[in-house]
Amino acid sequence: MSCINKAILLGNLGRDPEIRTTSDGKPIAQFTLATSETWSAPGGERQTRTEWHRVVVFNDHLVPVVEKFLKKGQKVYVEGQIRSRKWTDQNGQENTIREIVISRFRGDIVLLGERASLASQNESSDQEEPPALDTDSMSDDIPF
Repeated sequence: MSCINKAILLGNLGRDPEIRTTSDGKPIAQFTLATSETWSAPGGERQTRTEWHRVVVFNDHLVPVVEKFLKKGQKVYVEGQIRSRKWTDQNGQENTIREIVISRFRGDIVLLGERASLASQNESSDQEEPPALDTDSMSDDIPF
């Protein structure tokens, strides 16, 4: 049996993405994604914990989408692989960082919310907007 390294995140961008190029001219996008969980502590006090994730996009088809449509606060679904990277800083201190990496053939980004509908309209203006779901006719019964 083989191993699986897959991270799935749904969160909000902490800042606008940074776009750079590698030494051989390939584009890279990088952004931070915040995921939060909220719960009620004993006594009813609501508590929240936020985790920050660094996302790096090496997929040259997704980088232009990230650059054009992702902005601080945007809700995004991300699939990628967890990778650790080590480096030595100017003081000789070794550092390690964990990143969610979206490579050319592994991973995905799905824009959610208001900007997602703008993205689909801008990419293909001759297509109709998808119909809205009729939630009133949906049953609350779960078939499993």
